[in-house]
Amino acid sequence: MVPPDTAAARSAPPQQPPPEREPAPVLEAVGVGKRFPGVVALDDVSFTLRTGEIHALVGENGAGKSTLIKILTGVHRPDEGELRLGGRPVVFHRPHEAQRAGISTIYQEVNLVPLMSVARNIFLGREPKTRLGLIDFTSMHRQTAELLAGFGITADPRRPLHTLGVGTQQMVALARAVSVQARVVVMDEPTSSLEPREVETLFRVIGELHQRGISLVYVSHRMDELYRICDRVTVLRDGRLVHSGPLRDTARVQLVSMMLGREIAEVRRSGTTAFGAGHEAAPEPVLTATGLTRRHLLQEVGLELRPGEVLGLGGLLGSGRSETAKALAGALPLDAGQVRVGGRTLRRLTSAAAIRAGISLLPEDRKAEGIVPGLSVRENIVLAALPRLSRGGMVSRRRQDRVVEIFMKRLRIKAASPEQKVGELSGGNQQKVLLARWLCLEPKVLLLDEPTRGIDVGAKAEVQALIDELAAEGLAVLLISSELEELVEGADRIVVLRAGAVAGELTGEDVSEAALLAVLAEGDPEGDLEGNPETDPETGLETGLEAAPEADAGPASGPVSGGPDSGDRAPAPAVPVASKPPRPGTDPRPSKTSKTSEPPETPQTPDDPPEAEL
Repeated sequence: MVPPDTAAARSAPPQQPPPEREPAPVLEAVGVGKRFPGVVALDDVSFTLRTGEIHALVGENGAGKSTLIKILTGVHRPDEGELRLGGRPVVFHRPHEAQRAGISTIYQEVNLVPLMSVARNIFLGREPKTRLGLIDFTSMHRQTAELLAGFGITADPRRPLHTLGVGTQQMVALARAVSVQARVVVMDEPTSSLEPREVETLFRVIGELHQRGISLVYVSHRMDELYRICDRVTVLRDGRLVHSGPLRDTARVQLVSMMLGREIAEVRRSGTTAFGAGHEAAPEPVLTATGLTRRHLLQEVGLELRPGEVLGLGGLLGSGRSETAKALAGALPLDAGQVRVGGRTLRRLTSAAAIRAGISLLPEDRKAEGIVPGLSVRENIVLAALPRLSRGGMVSRRRQDRVVEIFMKRLRIKAASPEQKVGELSGGNQQKVLLARWLCLEPKVLLLDEPTRGIDVGAKAEVQALIDELAAEGLAVLLISSELEELVEGADRIVVLRAGAVAGELTGEDVSEAALLAVLAEGDPEGDLEGNPETDPETGLETGLEAAPEADAGPASGPVSGGPDSGDRAPAPAVPVASKPPRPGTDPRPSKTSKTSEPPETPQTPDDPPEAEL
């Protein structure tokens, strides 16, 4: 006879395994609020970062992402709510307190000391000491080399940071963040200045940190990156929490919809970019450049730009895109070459001469070369137009206010008032202020270097629509962008640069992402943009990272029709113009490609002159 308890056990359903327990939170913000004069930056926002996860933080510029990051890292203290670290309430009065607690930050712009060595940057403020209390350079250099080796970098720890490429500098910043035994690493747009190969190296390192159980907060506007590496996502809009949950359960169009506060159907209708139909360009060029040459940077670059046309300038990092724009704007002295505007040759191609001729440049790095953070929105907008707003040597405040009012409305600049400091605005609004500065000069030619870099999808769409509007009004626009679909959908023609020279031109039906990639790939020795890891003798990088090219000092100003290296050589002819036929109707152009990102151009080298003087 079977014992009753045994029979009952046999008839009972099989026991279910216990549900998997979610990782414990390592860092939390609970009901956080933060206010600035005239602005509610955060309103009752909660954020949970779990142990070992990669958490995406997204939202438009001005949504509150930067403020939340600064609260998590001790830059700001919340007005309401609290922070918890490992489940316990914590208060950070200074950033170094958050760092000591294991929270490190990597910002979009590399936040290191350019003139110091790699090793000094990594160990700044916590240098190893000898028994006598002196800095132990031998130990510091050894530890730096070991740390960088884990990132595939063999650069000399004694080398000054500014001599390395921007991608290498970003890796040094990451190495510094990890070297403090961080439990949490906050990354704010870490790939915005990286080559595709550098991005792959960064993602490999992120994977290693993930395996070690380090938690990451990842801020990026690039959807491909988010869906590739992130586990969960938090969406902010207008300073409030909109959504938080697993990223795999959120479709891309839903994510964009939540960021913009628009219906999904409306987002789908808007397409990949905000560019509309093609443009009707005038038959005669307004700008003609021939034989633009600068040693190590440009090799006989030629192009033509017509009124009402958007000309795309494509190329990989170091191809000469930004250098070409700066040369046209008189901000890069040339060894040879010629620029004509409206049929007149600029004999002394300086920044002032270019501005007088009607050429305006929106630089790639708005913070270093564009805005003046300590000045107001009004002062930044009218900065270049002060001579035009003056009478008898006196600047008219009434005329200033009128100009500022017009452009703040036209560009939809969000600010508490025209007197608010521009440094307090979001990145997208800072970009609009800089654009307003040059538009108020009524230029003939507008050079846009990465105009949508580092701004959210909403501000990006506004800038793209504005570019279309300006071209329709007859302005000649040169568009430089690292996002291939932005070039393909926004430009009527695309001139492709490689190693400082024109490698090809795409016109008409040839303007496609596939064709653009094909031209770019021709310059890769393996015929593959990804290539194989190599060690660069200058930077010591094993992943194809390269330092910014060093420019020879050129003349401050002077004729550009010839130079010491030009001899009797005739200038190279301009690239022939064959515009893409206008797209019929006014419907937005459908997306031709899937989104592919390419990082921004090489930054200004130490020998290059400053941005256009006013």
